Amino acid sequence: MSHFFVTDEGYLIYGADVSIILVSLGILFVLTYFKKWKWLWREWLTTVDHKKIGIMYIIAAILMLVRGGIDALLMRAQLTVPNEHFLTAQHYNEIFTTHGTIMIFFMAMPILFGLMNIAVPLQIGARDVAFPYLNAVSFWMFFVGAFIFNISFVIGGSPDAGWSSYAPYAGIKLDPVGENYYLIGLQLSGIGSLATGINFLVTILKMRAPGMTLFKMPMFTWSVLNASVIIIYAFPVLTVALAMMLIDRLFGAHFFTIGAGGSPMMWANLFWFWGHPEVYIVLLPAFGIISEVVATFAHKKLFAYKAMVWSLIAISCLSFTTWLHHFYTMGNTAPVNAFFSV
Repeated sequence: MSHFFVTDEGYLIYGADVSIILVSLGILFVLTYFKKWKWLWREWLTTVDHKKIGIMYIIAAILMLVRGGIDALLMRAQLTVPNEHFLTAQHYNEIFTTHGTIMIFFMAMPILFGLMNIAVPLQIGARDVAFPYLNAVSFWMFFVGAFIFNISFVIGGSPDAGWSSYAPYAGIKLDPVGENYYLIGLQLSGIGSLATGINFLVTILKMRAPGMTLFKMPMFTWSVLNASVIIIYAFPVLTVALAMMLIDRLFGAHFFTIGAGGSPMMWANLFWFWGHPEVYIVLLPAFGIISEVVATFAHKKLFAYKAMVWSLIAISCLSFTTWLHHFYTMGNTAPVNAFFSV
């Protein structure tokens, strides 16, 4: 049994495929045996209830945590001893890519989106989010995007250019198939995230209970408001970058092909102009959660509430000024490096 799953990479992949099929069949059997198809469709799959959508985000994020966690364990197994050949170089590159992508796009963000859906309308006294149907569409765009990305493991091979997919590693010559799943999956999920940001911005600004001014909002709601603004400004850049890379690959354009007049550095510019603010899309709601939990269980009023609010706003603005410090391997000039280092 251990040989079947561990010692040979071909058996490992085959075992993973079989596991996916068996789990899927098991879910179908349980739903059919207990006659839960109508209940599932009516109560969950077609719901626009913000609390249920939040729960589905969290469940999906936990599943992605397991998927990304398995990749992490495989990488650790490969690096346990020098010159280990548990994985081939190609397979290692694939799980290195899928681990990072899943943990950022399909685990960290959705679990916070789930908490946002559950808590924010309740905290501001709203019956639901501003656009409930759009909220459901956003979730299903995320879910379909995650599915497309993960199915690449079974069909065609996973992307292997790293989670940031730098050109030319993500080009058609070095990654003929797998990168397409990355680009399409992230495009769908990213558009869903952009819609979520718009939805929560409008919800917080327009649907607060009477008498709840901005500086009477809970800290978590403030953190979500700032994260929503970052989403609205950052995600269109990622959307454009993904579209340009896909056009490069499928239609022979040369946005990022240096030999044909394109610029691989432009991909890094676009990706990190989204990618650095993305850190705070995940981090700011976590700040809000910690502030509320600690204050609640300490039975104390949150210290320096206004200072924290202005700090969140300052962080949101500054997050768009530091993207170039990710260019560790790029040949920038000394003044540019010095400016962004500071």
